[in-house]
Amino acid sequence: MATPVGNGPAGAAVPARPSSPPAAPGTAPAAPGGGPRIPAQRSRPGTAAAGLMARLARSTSTAPGRLRLAGVLLTVLTVAFGALTAWQLETRAQAADRVVSYSQPLSRDAAEIQRSLADAATTSASGFLLAGAEPDAVRKRYELDLATAARLISEAAARTTATSPAQGSLSTLNQQLPVYAGLVESARADNRQGIPLGGAYLRYASEQIQTVLLPTAAQLAAAEDKELARDYADAKSVPWAAFGLAVLTLAALAWVQVLLCRRTNRVFNIGLLAATAAVLAGSLWLAVTGLTTGSALDRSDRQGATPLRALNAARVDVLSARLAENLHLVARGSTGKYRDQWTAATDNLGTTENLAAAGADQLAAAKGSLPEALRLAPGAAAESVRDAAKDYDTWRLRHTGAGKLEQDNADYQGALNATVSATDTTGTADAAFSLTDQALAKAADAEQQQFDSAAEGTGRDLRTAAGAAAVLGLLAAVAALRGLGRRLAEYR
Repeated sequence: MATPVGNGPAGAAVPARPSSPPAAPGTAPAAPGGGPRIPAQRSRPGTAAAGLMARLARSTSTAPGRLRLAGVLLTVLTVAFGALTAWQLETRAQAADRVVSYSQPLSRDAAEIQRSLADAATTSASGFLLAGAEPDAVRKRYELDLATAARLISEAAARTTATSPAQGSLSTLNQQLPVYAGLVESARADNRQGIPLGGAYLRYASEQIQTVLLPTAAQLAAAEDKELARDYADAKSVPWAAFGLAVLTLAALAWVQVLLCRRTNRVFNIGLLAATAAVLAGSLWLAVTGLTTGSALDRSDRQGATPLRALNAARVDVLSARLAENLHLVARGSTGKYRDQWTAATDNLGTTENLAAAGADQLAAAKGSLPEALRLAPGAAAESVRDAAKDYDTWRLRHTGAGKLEQDNADYQGALNATVSATDTTGTADAAFSLTDQALAKAADAEQQQFDSAAEGTGRDLRTAAGAAAVLGLLAAVAALRGLGRRLAEYR
Protein backbone atom coordinates (compact mmCIF):
# COMPACT_ATOMS: atom_id res chain seq x y z
CA MET A 1 0.00 0.00 0.00
CA ALA A 2 1.41 3.37 -1.03
CA THR A 3 2.23 5.98 1.61
CA PRO A 4 0.56 9.49 1.19
CA VAL A 5 2.91 12.22 0.12
CA GLY A 6 3.11 15.65 1.85
CA ASN A 7 1.88 17.12 5.12
CA GLY A 8 -1.88 17.05 4.33
CA PRO A 9 -4.43 15.30 6.45
CA ALA A 10 -4.17 11.60 6.69
CA GLY A 11 -5.51 9.81 3.65
CA ALA A 12 -5.72 13.02 1.52
CA ALA A 13 -3.79 13.11 -1.68
CA VAL A 14 -1.75 16.25 -2.42
CA PRO A 15 -2.00 17.52 -6.01
CA ALA A 16 1.11 17.09 -8.00
CA ARG A 17 3.06 20.27 -8.86
CA PRO A 18 2.50 21.32 -12.45
CA SER A 19 5.35 20.58 -14.72
CA SER A 20 5.26 24.08 -16.27
CA PRO A 21 4.12 27.59 -15.15
CA PRO A 22 0.64 28.86 -16.15
CA ALA A 23 0.29 30.62 -19.44
CA ALA A 24 0.72 34.40 -19.40
CA PRO A 25 -2.36 36.51 -20.10
CA GLY A 26 -2.93 36.95 -23.79
CA THR A 27 -0.90 33.80 -24.62
CA ALA A 28 -2.45 30.70 -26.15
CA PRO A 29 -2.26 27.43 -24.22
CA ALA A 30 0.72 25.24 -24.85
CA ALA A 31 0.43 22.87 -27.73
CA PRO A 32 -0.16 19.24 -26.89
CA GLY A 33 3.02 17.40 -26.26
CA GLY A 34 4.70 20.43 -24.63
CA GLY A 35 5.34 22.34 -27.87
CA PRO A 36 5.98 26.13 -27.96
CA ARG A 37 3.13 28.48 -27.06
CA ILE A 38 1.65 30.57 -29.91
CA PRO A 39 0.89 34.27 -29.04
CA ALA A 40 -2.76 35.28 -29.42
CA GLN A 41 -3.50 37.49 -32.45
CA ARG A 42 -4.38 41.14 -31.55
CA SER A 43 -6.49 43.40 -33.75
CA ARG A 44 -4.50 46.02 -35.68
CA PRO A 45 -5.58 49.71 -35.92
CA GLY A 46 -5.72 49.49 -39.68
CA THR A 47 -7.95 46.47 -39.48
CA ALA A 48 -10.33 48.27 -37.07
CA ALA A 49 -10.50 51.34 -39.33
CA ALA A 50 -11.12 49.15 -42.34
CA GLY A 51 -13.91 47.43 -40.48
CA LEU A 52 -15.46 50.74 -39.54
CA MET A 53 -15.32 51.95 -43.13
CA ALA A 54 -16.84 48.70 -44.29
CA ARG A 55 -19.73 49.04 -41.84
CA LEU A 56 -20.20 52.67 -42.93
CA ALA A 57 -20.24 51.63 -46.57
CA ARG A 58 -22.82 48.92 -45.82
CA SER A 59 -24.99 51.40 -43.89
CA THR A 60 -24.91 53.95 -46.71
CA SER A 61 -25.61 51.37 -49.37
CA THR A 62 -29.24 51.47 -48.34
CA ALA A 63 -31.67 54.34 -48.72
CA PRO A 64 -32.25 54.75 -44.94
CA GLY A 65 -28.51 54.85 -44.37
CA ARG A 66 -28.03 57.54 -46.95
CA LEU A 67 -30.83 59.58 -45.39
CA ARG A 68 -29.20 59.32 -41.97
CA LEU A 69 -25.86 60.46 -43.41
CA ALA A 70 -27.56 63.40 -45.12
CA GLY A 71 -29.20 64.32 -41.81
CA VAL A 72 -25.83 64.36 -40.04
CA LEU A 73 -24.28 66.46 -42.81
CA LEU A 74 -27.08 69.04 -42.84
CA THR A 75 -27.16 69.26 -39.05
CA VAL A 76 -23.44 69.97 -38.88
CA LEU A 77 -23.61 72.57 -41.66
CA THR A 78 -26.65 74.47 -40.35
CA VAL A 79 -25.43 74.56 -36.75
CA ALA A 80 -21.95 75.59 -37.90
CA PHE A 81 -23.46 78.34 -40.07
CA GLY A 82 -25.43 79.75 -37.13
CA ALA A 83 -22.47 79.53 -34.73
CA LEU A 84 -19.90 81.01 -37.11
CA THR A 85 -22.18 83.83 -38.22
CA ALA A 86 -23.09 84.67 -34.63
CA TRP A 87 -19.43 84.69 -33.60
CA GLN A 88 -18.30 86.91 -36.47
CA LEU A 89 -21.14 89.38 -35.95
CA GLU A 90 -20.56 89.49 -32.19
CA THR A 91 -16.87 90.23 -32.80
CA ARG A 92 -17.85 93.14 -35.02
CA ALA A 93 -20.45 94.31 -32.50
CA GLN A 94 -17.77 94.47 -29.83
CA ALA A 95 -15.53 96.50 -32.16
CA ALA A 96 -18.41 98.88 -32.93
CA ASP A 97 -19.08 99.29 -29.22
CA ARG A 98 -15.39 100.10 -28.69
CA VAL A 99 -15.58 102.77 -31.40
CA VAL A 100 -18.57 104.44 -29.72
CA SER A 101 -17.73 104.07 -26.04
CA TYR A 102 -13.96 103.62 -25.87
CA SER A 103 -11.62 104.54 -28.71
CA GLN A 104 -13.45 107.59 -30.08
CA PRO A 105 -13.98 109.13 -26.62
CA LEU A 106 -10.31 108.51 -25.83
CA SER A 107 -9.30 110.09 -29.14
CA ARG A 108 -11.56 113.06 -28.41
CA ASP A 109 -10.20 113.40 -24.87
CA ALA A 110 -6.60 113.22 -26.08
CA ALA A 111 -7.34 116.06 -28.49
CA GLU A 112 -9.00 118.00 -25.67
CA ILE A 113 -5.92 117.50 -23.45
CA GLN A 114 -3.78 118.99 -26.21
CA ARG A 115 -6.18 121.89 -26.72
CA SER A 116 -6.53 122.57 -22.98
CA LEU A 117 -2.76 122.71 -22.52
CA ALA A 118 -2.34 125.07 -25.47
CA ASP A 119 -5.19 127.25 -24.20
CA ALA A 120 -3.70 127.30 -20.68
CA ALA A 121 -0.40 128.57 -22.08
CA THR A 122 -2.16 131.23 -24.14
CA THR A 123 -4.41 132.35 -21.29
CA SER A 124 -1.57 132.54 -18.77
CA ALA A 125 0.37 134.79 -21.15
CA SER A 126 -2.69 137.02 -21.63
CA GLY A 127 -3.14 137.31 -17.88
CA PHE A 128 0.54 138.15 -17.47
CA LEU A 129 0.27 140.99 -19.98
CA LEU A 130 -2.74 142.43 -18.16
CA ALA A 131 -0.93 142.11 -14.79
CA GLY A 132 -3.03 143.73 -12.07
CA ALA A 133 -5.87 144.41 -14.51
CA GLU A 134 -6.31 140.70 -15.27
CA PRO A 135 -10.06 139.95 -15.34
CA ASP A 136 -11.41 137.10 -13.22
CA ALA A 137 -12.64 135.42 -16.39
CA VAL A 138 -9.07 135.08 -17.69
CA ARG A 139 -7.85 133.59 -14.43
CA LYS A 140 -10.79 131.19 -14.23
CA ARG A 141 -10.28 130.09 -17.82
CA TYR A 142 -6.63 129.25 -17.10
CA GLU A 143 -7.59 127.28 -13.98
CA LEU A 144 -10.34 125.46 -15.89
CA ASP A 145 -7.86 124.49 -18.61
CA LEU A 146 -5.46 122.99 -16.07
CA ALA A 147 -8.27 121.19 -14.23
CA THR A 148 -9.67 119.80 -17.49
CA ALA A 149 -6.26 118.56 -18.63
CA ALA A 150 -5.54 116.94 -15.24
CA ARG A 151 -8.95 115.25 -15.14
CA LEU A 152 -8.74 113.89 -18.67
CA ILE A 153 -5.19 112.63 -18.12
CA SER A 154 -6.35 110.76 -15.01
CA GLU A 155 -9.40 109.30 -16.76
CA ALA A 156 -7.38 108.23 -19.80
CA ALA A 157 -4.79 106.53 -17.58
CA ALA A 158 -7.56 104.60 -15.82
CA ARG A 159 -9.14 103.46 -19.10
CA THR A 160 -6.00 102.32 -20.93
CA THR A 161 -4.13 99.08 -20.29
CA ALA A 162 -0.64 98.95 -18.81
CA THR A 163 0.80 97.79 -22.16
CA SER A 164 -0.89 100.53 -24.19
CA PRO A 165 1.47 102.86 -26.11
CA ALA A 166 -0.47 105.76 -24.59
CA GLN A 167 0.65 104.96 -21.04
CA GLY A 168 4.11 106.48 -21.54
CA SER A 169 2.66 109.75 -22.80
CA LEU A 170 0.12 109.85 -19.98
CA SER A 171 2.85 109.30 -17.39
CA THR A 172 4.92 112.17 -18.80
CA LEU A 173 1.92 114.50 -18.86
CA ASN A 174 0.96 113.56 -15.32
CA GLN A 175 4.48 114.35 -14.08
CA GLN A 176 5.12 117.55 -16.03
CA LEU A 177 1.76 119.32 -15.67
CA PRO A 178 2.33 120.26 -11.98
CA VAL A 179 5.83 121.50 -12.87
CA TYR A 180 4.39 123.81 -15.53
CA ALA A 181 1.67 125.07 -13.18
CA GLY A 182 4.29 125.86 -10.53
CA LEU A 183 6.39 127.88 -12.98
CA VAL A 184 3.36 129.90 -14.05
CA GLU A 185 2.44 130.67 -10.45
CA SER A 186 6.00 131.87 -9.79
CA ALA A 187 5.77 134.11 -12.86
CA ARG A 188 2.44 135.53 -11.72
CA ALA A 189 3.70 136.20 -8.20
CA ASP A 190 6.79 138.06 -9.45
CA ASN A 191 4.75 139.98 -12.01
CA ARG A 192 2.29 141.21 -9.38
CA GLN A 193 5.23 142.57 -7.39
CA GLY A 194 6.82 144.19 -10.44
CA ILE A 195 9.83 141.84 -10.41
CA PRO A 196 11.24 141.48 -13.96
CA LEU A 197 12.11 137.84 -13.26
CA GLY A 198 8.44 137.02 -13.74
CA GLY A 199 8.76 137.36 -17.51
CA ALA A 200 11.67 134.91 -17.54
CA TYR A 201 9.64 132.40 -15.51
CA LEU A 202 6.71 132.69 -17.90
CA ARG A 203 8.90 132.27 -20.99
CA TYR A 204 10.52 129.21 -19.44
CA ALA A 205 7.12 127.76 -18.54
CA SER A 206 5.94 128.37 -22.10
CA GLU A 207 9.11 126.72 -23.42
CA GLN A 208 8.34 123.65 -21.29
CA ILE A 209 4.78 123.38 -22.52
CA GLN A 210 5.82 123.84 -26.15
CA THR A 211 8.73 121.39 -26.09
CA VAL A 212 7.48 118.76 -23.63
CA LEU A 213 3.78 118.87 -22.81
CA LEU A 214 2.27 119.74 -26.19
CA PRO A 215 4.43 117.28 -28.21
CA THR A 216 3.62 114.56 -25.67
CA ALA A 217 -0.08 115.38 -25.92
CA ALA A 218 0.22 115.19 -29.71
CA GLN A 219 1.81 111.72 -29.39
CA LEU A 220 -1.05 110.66 -27.12
CA ALA A 221 -3.61 111.89 -29.65
CA ALA A 222 -1.83 110.04 -32.47
CA ALA A 223 -1.79 106.79 -30.46
CA GLU A 224 -5.49 107.06 -29.68
CA ASP A 225 -6.28 107.86 -33.32
CA LYS A 226 -4.50 104.65 -34.37
CA GLU A 227 -6.53 102.67 -31.85
CA LEU A 228 -9.71 104.23 -33.23
CA ALA A 229 -8.70 103.34 -36.79
CA ARG A 230 -8.11 99.70 -35.77
CA ASP A 231 -11.52 99.47 -34.10
CA TYR A 232 -13.16 101.01 -37.17
CA ALA A 233 -11.44 98.43 -39.40
CA ASP A 234 -12.56 95.55 -37.16
CA ALA A 235 -16.15 96.81 -36.96
CA LYS A 236 -16.44 97.31 -40.74
CA SER A 237 -14.68 94.10 -41.84
CA VAL A 238 -16.71 91.75 -44.05
CA PRO A 239 -17.49 88.30 -42.51
CA TRP A 240 -16.39 86.33 -45.57
CA ALA A 241 -16.24 83.02 -43.69
CA ALA A 242 -19.90 83.30 -42.69
CA PHE A 243 -20.92 84.13 -46.26
CA GLY A 244 -18.89 81.21 -47.60
CA LEU A 245 -20.43 78.75 -45.15
CA ALA A 246 -23.90 80.10 -45.97
CA VAL A 247 -23.36 79.34 -49.66
CA LEU A 248 -22.06 75.85 -48.84
CA THR A 249 -25.01 75.11 -46.54
CA LEU A 250 -27.57 76.30 -49.09
CA ALA A 251 -25.87 74.20 -51.77
CA ALA A 252 -26.00 71.10 -49.55
CA LEU A 253 -29.68 71.66 -48.77
CA ALA A 254 -30.47 72.06 -52.47
CA TRP A 255 -28.47 68.94 -53.36
CA VAL A 256 -30.28 66.77 -50.79
CA GLN A 257 -33.68 68.04 -51.96
CA VAL A 258 -32.84 67.28 -55.60
CA LEU A 259 -31.79 63.73 -54.69
CA LEU A 260 -34.97 63.19 -52.68
CA CYS A 261 -37.08 64.48 -55.55
CA ARG A 262 -35.43 62.06 -58.00
CA ARG A 263 -35.79 59.04 -55.70
CA THR A 264 -39.24 59.69 -54.24
CA ASN A 265 -40.89 61.71 -57.03
CA ARG A 266 -41.94 64.23 -54.40
CA VAL A 267 -41.18 67.78 -55.37
CA PHE A 268 -41.25 69.38 -51.93
CA ASN A 269 -39.99 68.38 -48.51
CA ILE A 270 -41.48 70.80 -45.99
CA GLY A 271 -38.71 70.31 -43.44
CA LEU A 272 -35.89 70.88 -45.90
CA LEU A 273 -37.69 73.86 -47.40
CA ALA A 274 -38.03 75.36 -43.93
CA ALA A 275 -34.34 74.73 -43.25
CA THR A 276 -33.43 76.41 -46.53
CA ALA A 277 -35.64 79.39 -45.71
CA ALA A 278 -34.01 79.72 -42.27
CA VAL A 279 -30.48 79.68 -43.67
CA LEU A 280 -31.47 82.07 -46.45
CA ALA A 281 -33.06 84.44 -43.91
CA GLY A 282 -29.92 84.34 -41.78
CA SER A 283 -27.77 85.08 -44.82
CA LEU A 284 -29.93 88.02 -45.88
CA TRP A 285 -29.98 89.37 -42.32
CA LEU A 286 -26.20 89.08 -42.25
CA ALA A 287 -25.85 90.94 -45.56
CA VAL A 288 -28.34 93.71 -44.76
CA THR A 289 -26.95 94.30 -41.27
CA GLY A 290 -23.42 94.38 -42.62
CA LEU A 291 -24.37 96.96 -45.24
CA THR A 292 -26.38 99.22 -42.93
CA THR A 293 -23.93 99.19 -40.02
CA GLY A 294 -20.97 99.57 -42.35
CA SER A 295 -22.63 102.57 -43.96
CA ALA A 296 -23.41 104.09 -40.55
CA LEU A 297 -19.84 103.61 -39.34
CA ASP A 298 -18.48 105.08 -42.58
CA ARG A 299 -20.72 108.10 -42.09
CA SER A 300 -19.64 108.51 -38.46
CA ASP A 301 -16.01 108.48 -39.58
CA ARG A 302 -16.52 110.74 -42.60
CA GLN A 303 -18.76 113.30 -40.87
CA GLY A 304 -17.50 112.97 -37.30
CA ALA A 305 -14.19 111.38 -36.38
CA THR A 306 -12.11 112.50 -39.38
CA PRO A 307 -13.39 116.14 -39.44
CA LEU A 308 -12.80 116.34 -35.67
CA ARG A 309 -9.14 115.40 -36.12
CA ALA A 310 -8.69 118.08 -38.78
CA LEU A 311 -10.53 120.63 -36.66
CA ASN A 312 -8.41 119.86 -33.62
CA ALA A 313 -5.26 120.49 -35.65
CA ALA A 314 -6.62 123.90 -36.69
CA ARG A 315 -7.58 124.76 -33.09
CA VAL A 316 -4.10 123.92 -31.81
CA ASP A 317 -2.53 126.01 -34.58
CA VAL A 318 -4.79 128.94 -33.64
CA LEU A 319 -3.74 128.66 -30.00
CA SER A 320 -0.07 128.34 -30.96
CA ALA A 321 -0.31 131.56 -32.98
CA ARG A 322 -1.99 133.34 -30.09
CA LEU A 323 0.68 132.11 -27.63
CA ALA A 324 3.46 133.37 -29.91
CA GLU A 325 1.69 136.74 -30.22
CA ASN A 326 1.46 137.10 -26.44
CA LEU A 327 4.99 135.89 -25.69
CA HIS A 328 6.41 138.37 -28.18
CA LEU A 329 4.88 141.15 -26.09
CA VAL A 330 6.05 139.52 -22.84
CA ALA A 331 9.60 139.54 -24.23
CA ARG A 332 9.11 143.21 -25.24
CA GLY A 333 10.61 142.56 -28.65
CA SER A 334 13.95 141.42 -27.22
CA THR A 335 13.98 138.40 -29.52
CA GLY A 336 12.59 137.52 -32.92
CA LYS A 337 11.90 133.95 -31.79
CA TYR A 338 8.22 134.48 -31.10
CA ARG A 339 7.69 136.40 -34.32
CA ASP A 340 9.03 133.32 -36.13
CA GLN A 341 6.70 131.10 -34.11
CA TRP A 342 3.75 133.28 -35.15
CA THR A 343 4.76 132.93 -38.79
CA ALA A 344 5.10 129.15 -38.47
CA ALA A 345 1.72 128.79 -36.77
CA THR A 346 -0.11 130.97 -39.31
CA ASP A 347 1.59 129.13 -42.17
CA ASN A 348 0.26 125.89 -40.69
CA LEU A 349 -3.20 127.42 -40.54
CA GLY A 350 -3.01 128.57 -44.14
CA THR A 351 -2.35 131.87 -45.83
CA THR A 352 -5.45 131.96 -48.07
CA GLU A 353 -7.24 135.25 -47.53
CA ASN A 354 -11.03 135.44 -47.55
CA LEU A 355 -11.20 131.66 -47.15
CA ALA A 356 -14.84 131.88 -46.04
CA ALA A 357 -15.86 132.99 -49.55
CA ALA A 358 -13.59 130.55 -51.39
CA GLY A 359 -15.15 128.46 -54.13
CA ALA A 360 -14.77 124.71 -54.43
CA ASP A 361 -11.69 124.92 -56.69
CA GLN A 362 -9.97 127.53 -54.54
CA LEU A 363 -10.75 125.58 -51.38
CA ALA A 364 -9.41 122.37 -52.90
CA ALA A 365 -6.14 124.10 -53.77
CA ALA A 366 -5.76 125.87 -50.42
CA LYS A 367 -3.09 124.57 -48.05
CA GLY A 368 -3.23 124.52 -44.26
CA SER A 369 -5.16 123.10 -41.33
CA LEU A 370 -7.99 125.65 -41.54
CA PRO A 371 -8.83 124.94 -45.23
CA GLU A 372 -8.59 121.22 -44.44
CA ALA A 373 -11.04 121.61 -41.56
CA LEU A 374 -13.41 123.50 -43.86
CA ARG A 375 -13.15 120.90 -46.64
CA LEU A 376 -14.03 118.05 -44.27
CA ALA A 377 -16.64 119.84 -42.15
CA PRO A 378 -20.22 118.61 -42.73
CA GLY A 379 -23.35 120.77 -42.82
CA ALA A 380 -23.71 123.13 -39.88
CA ALA A 381 -20.10 122.58 -38.84
CA ALA A 382 -18.94 124.03 -42.17
CA GLU A 383 -20.78 127.29 -41.47
CA SER A 384 -19.03 127.60 -38.12
CA VAL A 385 -15.64 126.98 -39.73
CA ARG A 386 -16.39 129.69 -42.31
CA ASP A 387 -17.20 132.08 -39.46
CA ALA A 388 -13.89 131.13 -37.86
CA ALA A 389 -12.08 131.87 -41.12
CA LYS A 390 -13.63 135.36 -41.24
CA ASP A 391 -12.60 136.08 -37.64
CA TYR A 392 -9.13 134.72 -38.35
CA ASP A 393 -8.72 137.23 -41.20
CA THR A 394 -9.73 140.03 -38.81
CA TRP A 395 -7.28 138.76 -36.22
CA ARG A 396 -4.39 138.78 -38.69
CA LEU A 397 -5.17 142.34 -39.74
CA ARG A 398 -5.20 143.52 -36.13
CA HIS A 399 -1.99 141.64 -35.40
CA THR A 400 -0.33 143.37 -38.33
CA GLY A 401 -1.54 146.74 -37.05
CA ALA A 402 -0.16 146.07 -33.57
CA GLY A 403 3.16 145.02 -35.07
CA LYS A 404 3.43 148.30 -36.98
CA LEU A 405 2.83 150.28 -33.79
CA GLU A 406 5.65 148.43 -32.07
CA GLN A 407 8.18 148.32 -34.89
CA ASP A 408 7.50 151.52 -36.85
CA ASN A 409 6.50 153.82 -34.01
CA ALA A 410 8.29 152.12 -31.10
CA ASP A 411 4.94 152.28 -29.32
CA TYR A 412 4.99 149.20 -27.10
CA GLN A 413 2.01 150.30 -25.02
CA GLY A 414 -0.02 151.00 -28.13
CA ALA A 415 0.85 147.56 -29.50
CA LEU A 416 -0.10 145.99 -26.16
CA ASN A 417 -3.46 147.80 -26.08
CA ALA A 418 -4.17 146.78 -29.68
CA THR A 419 -3.43 143.15 -28.80
CA VAL A 420 -5.05 142.66 -25.40
CA SER A 421 -7.11 144.92 -23.19
CA ALA A 422 -9.13 144.58 -20.02
CA THR A 423 -11.61 147.22 -21.21
CA ASP A 424 -11.82 146.86 -25.02
CA THR A 425 -13.54 143.53 -25.61
CA THR A 426 -14.30 143.95 -29.32
CA GLY A 427 -11.54 145.82 -31.15
CA THR A 428 -8.37 143.97 -30.13
CA ALA A 429 -6.50 141.05 -31.64
CA ASP A 430 -7.46 139.07 -28.54
CA ALA A 431 -11.17 139.69 -29.24
CA ALA A 432 -10.81 138.42 -32.82
CA PHE A 433 -8.88 135.39 -31.58
CA SER A 434 -11.64 134.64 -29.06
CA LEU A 435 -14.28 134.72 -31.80
CA THR A 436 -12.14 132.43 -33.96
CA ASP A 437 -11.72 129.96 -31.11
CA GLN A 438 -15.43 130.05 -30.23
CA ALA A 439 -16.48 129.38 -33.82
CA LEU A 440 -14.13 126.39 -34.04
CA ALA A 441 -15.46 125.07 -30.72
CA LYS A 442 -19.00 125.32 -32.08
CA ALA A 443 -17.96 123.39 -35.18
CA ALA A 444 -16.39 120.70 -32.97
CA ASP A 445 -19.66 120.28 -31.07
CA ALA A 446 -21.58 119.90 -34.34
CA GLU A 447 -19.15 117.28 -35.64
CA GLN A 448 -19.29 115.32 -32.39
CA GLN A 449 -23.08 115.25 -32.68
CA GLN A 450 -22.74 113.94 -36.24
CA PHE A 451 -20.52 111.12 -34.98
CA ASP A 452 -22.86 110.22 -32.13
CA SER A 453 -25.99 110.14 -34.29
CA ALA A 454 -24.33 108.00 -36.98
CA ALA A 455 -22.46 105.49 -34.82
CA GLU A 456 -24.98 105.05 -32.01
CA GLY A 457 -26.75 101.70 -32.16
CA THR A 458 -24.46 99.95 -34.66
CA GLY A 459 -23.19 97.53 -32.03
CA ARG A 460 -26.76 96.75 -30.95
CA ASP A 461 -27.82 96.04 -34.54
CA LEU A 462 -24.87 93.70 -35.11
CA ARG A 463 -25.55 91.89 -31.84
CA THR A 464 -29.22 91.44 -32.74
CA ALA A 465 -28.21 89.91 -36.06
CA ALA A 466 -25.77 87.61 -34.25
CA GLY A 467 -28.52 86.28 -31.99
CA ALA A 468 -30.87 85.84 -34.93
CA ALA A 469 -28.24 83.89 -36.88
CA ALA A 470 -27.69 81.49 -33.97
CA VAL A 471 -31.44 80.87 -33.58
CA LEU A 472 -32.01 80.45 -37.33
CA GLY A 473 -29.12 77.99 -37.55
CA LEU A 474 -30.66 75.82 -34.82
CA LEU A 475 -34.12 76.06 -36.40
CA ALA A 476 -32.66 75.02 -39.74
CA ALA A 477 -31.03 71.97 -38.14
CA VAL A 478 -34.29 70.92 -36.44
CA ALA A 479 -36.30 71.43 -39.63
CA ALA A 480 -33.84 69.42 -41.73
CA LEU A 481 -33.90 66.53 -39.26
CA ARG A 482 -37.70 66.51 -39.15
CA GLY A 483 -37.92 66.60 -42.92
CA LEU A 484 -35.55 63.67 -43.35
CA GLY A 485 -37.13 61.87 -40.40
CA ARG A 486 -40.43 61.67 -42.26
CA ARG A 487 -38.74 59.97 -45.18
CA LEU A 488 -37.00 57.55 -42.83
CA ALA A 489 -40.31 56.66 -41.22
CA GLU A 490 -41.54 55.34 -44.57
CA TYR A 491 -38.94 52.55 -44.44
CA ARG A 492 -40.10 51.18 -41.09
